[in-house]
Amino acid sequence: MPTLLRIDVSPRADYSVSKSLADAAVAAWQQKNAGGKVVTRDLSSKPLPFVDLPWIAAAYSTPDQHTPEQKAAIAVSNELIDELLAADEILIDTPMYNFSLPAALKGWIDHIVRLGRTFNSSYQGLVTGKKVFVLVASGGVYDPGTHGETMDYFSGYTKFILGFIGITDVTIHFASGTSGIATGKVPLPEYIAQASPKLVEAFLK
Repeated sequence: MPTLLRIDVSPRADYSVSKSLADAAVAAWQQKNAGGKVVTRDLSSKPLPFVDLPWIAAAYSTPDQHTPEQKAAIAVSNELIDELLAADEILIDTPMYNFSLPAALKGWIDHIVRLGRTFNSSYQGLVTGKKVFVLVASGGVYDPGTHGETMDYFSGYTKFILGFIGITDVTIHFASGTSGIATGKVPLPEYIAQASPKLVEAFLK
């Protein structure tokens, strides 16, 4: 049966637009894939360490050369890459911060983009046959074809870096205009109810 890896990024918990919409997407996926496995990695409740010198030293040496400090540093990366490789589909639900990626999501990317594990010395991606759906909650409107598209520095980088490791089937789906929730103009449940059908349809394609 298929495995779905869900990456949660927002720290807003029950008040998160991206997480609430992802809940609807996962429920629909489970209904379509009865018996399928869902693995959740919450980057807000369990923050990842950033890449540091012991990590770099471990990534560019063989395991038999690793010091205890280096082994500990690279262990997180190994775990994240193993999760990625074991999944058939990946759902990333995240907010957009300052027109780009939140630091937590960039940290996850830094751990999974690794020579010898997800790309080789010829810069060929080793992670193939995967499908990634990225749900982006944004206060403004940055959808393709809108004026705000020129300010979207999230989509281009995300598609490039995932393609670099071999994942070319990448869909970016915006849940736009969430600033209306923060300003009290639109209740969160109402926004979720309106946005869910379109999201689920796009996710299950």
